[in-house]
Amino acid sequence: MGFKCGIVGLPNVGKSTLFNALTQTAAAQAANYPFCTIEPNVGDVAVPDERLEKLAKIAGSKEIIPTRLTFVDIAGLVRGASKGEGLGNQFLANIRECDAIAHIVRCFEDSDIAHVEGKIAPLNDIETIETELMLADLESLERRAAAWEKKAKGGDKEAKEIFDLAARCLALLRDGKPARLAAVKPEEQKRFESLGLLSSKPVLYVCNVEEAAAASGNVFSKAVEARAAEEGARAVIVSAKIESEIAVLAEDERKDYLEAVGLAEPGLNRVIRAGYGLLRLITFFTVGPKEARAWTIPLGTKAPQAAGVIHTDFEKGFIRAETISFADYVACNGEAGAREAGKFRLEGKDYIVADGDVLHFRFAT
Repeated sequence: MGFKCGIVGLPNVGKSTLFNALTQTAAAQAANYPFCTIEPNVGDVAVPDERLEKLAKIAGSKEIIPTRLTFVDIAGLVRGASKGEGLGNQFLANIRECDAIAHIVRCFEDSDIAHVEGKIAPLNDIETIETELMLADLESLERRAAAWEKKAKGGDKEAKEIFDLAARCLALLRDGKPARLAAVKPEEQKRFESLGLLSSKPVLYVCNVEEAAAASGNVFSKAVEARAAEEGARAVIVSAKIESEIAVLAEDERKDYLEAVGLAEPGLNRVIRAGYGLLRLITFFTVGPKEARAWTIPLGTKAPQAAGVIHTDFEKGFIRAETISFADYVACNGEAGAREAGKFRLEGKDYIVADGDVLHFRFAT
């Protein structure tokens, strides 16, 4: 399943540097001038999960296959992007194709790297990006609302439901608030997503700080964290410069480097996990002698649909899911021990898969 997190931000905030480190490639050109990224670059990254290695060790798995998340590096937006300034229209369309937004915010001072707005003011930068997304949404909804309203007045039930949702979003946008703050009922969620609103997407703020602040942040990142807390959003602190240096080191050299700069793990691990959580994704595992593998599903997925992630035939012919929680699998030293301890469960079509479940699906061909 393709889950995409779009990396956005003003030019020269470290987006492409961070993307390069995320994917450990040179696919995204990092340069000290606006619009150095002309086409969005896409990279799949493994989601760090210590549980997978533990499961593989217990099962004696020959191969370990982690679950993955896709990041899309989108060129820097500027003030006026919603009206086509810079390369605005093209990149707003790229954002629309993503499931969530990782907003890279410049939280460092460096006279050698120009700031497109002329000063370091992360909260202002956030407002610039957010405003452009909201203006684009406002224009999009106002253009479509009249047609929905006309159909709704003519008795079209579906049009009425869409128009009601659009009206709620328009009220927020006209008040300078993002569409993601709209009160949406669970049964309305799919219709809400179909509106294609940029400001409806969940946001992760990634505070790009100088090397010395990588462990604890600085005054700029603290301001961003406070804003994220007020919004109920997430914020992560990283130093793109450090991450780019770690990315090219051999595995055995990384630990020493991290210790030297006072970090327990790469900041990108936190970004990836936060992005995973932002999209409300969970992981289940399949484990055996051949491989231990992690699979990504949305929170709330039922067993047949989880089986379908592995193969569509598994969902079509689903019979049951043989289930062991991660904690029980480890505590009982594998499947045999879990069976003996009564921790092995048979779950049916209505079972909602829990994060960390070790599953084996039975299905009819």
